[in-house]
Amino acid sequence: MANVDDAVILAGGRGTRMLPASIYVPKEIMPLVDTPILNHLIWEASKAMVKRIHIVISPEKRDILTKIINYSSDYFDQSVRPDLPRFALDPLPKGIKIIVHEQVNPGGVGDAILLASKNINGPFLVLLGDNLLINDHIDPQKSGPKYASNCCKKMVDYFNKTGISCAGILEVSDKDVNKYGIVELDGSLIRSIIEKPDIDEAPSNFILCGRYLLSINSDEMLKLYPSSIHGELQSIAFFNHLISNDGFGSVNMNEFVLYDSGDPINWLKSQVDHALRRDDLNTDFRRWIADRLSR
Repeated sequence: MANVDDAVILAGGRGTRMLPASIYVPKEIMPLVDTPILNHLIWEASKAMVKRIHIVISPEKRDILTKIINYSSDYFDQSVRPDLPRFALDPLPKGIKIIVHEQVNPGGVGDAILLASKNINGPFLVLLGDNLLINDHIDPQKSGPKYASNCCKKMVDYFNKTGISCAGILEVSDKDVNKYGIVELDGSLIRSIIEKPDIDEAPSNFILCGRYLLSINSDEMLKLYPSSIHGELQSIAFFNHLISNDGFGSVNMNEFVLYDSGDPINWLKSQVDHALRRDDLNTDFRRWIADRLSR
């Protein structure tokens, strides 16, 4: 079975729901309190032992994201924040190659995956650039792959056992079902995907949560479902192809918390929730919230 040596981070979206902030700060590098989302994603993929991380960006984000990607902690000498580990200032692990792909025309998730997969020979991970899945709410003192989310590693472990493509799934409440793609399950296999159903039409409460591992023939299969025909549902058409042919597995991610920077209210909730769970922040922050709500 081929090794999973590549990961693709999708960061090409326009971020229209986060306007006007996303004019100046792409949603993929907005900080979760004090650490950019992209740092967390790079560390998560690195923990799964990939050798290359492909980042798909839009032309509008090219300058700022390439600057972040090429940034080095050498810009600061050791006298600047000596209390922080260097991973906090330079997120790229040694030995990991970063490859940037520019998505000139926004064509959705499927087109972005296809753009990167043309340069990949083997199975690969896909991470949505505005979705974090974390189970340890750590501060910058624990920056780097060692302390990163195990989400991608779980995907690789599943693939190594089964040899089939898979998606991360996460259970949500009834009121949130109509916001996501919902999966019908048969054991660990996905049998169907329904996009944003009402709760009475949903086959489960499990959502696709922005993590995928796609098999070696994904490049050719994606070409069968062009965005010119399927639009934003291109990736769903592709996933349904997997379901009907080689099989499409699921990896339960219920031990993780999903944080989403795609819109203001969800990102605000994410910031508050993460701060309340962090050992270095929760005492003062809880006290401030209690005082503020009492007024």
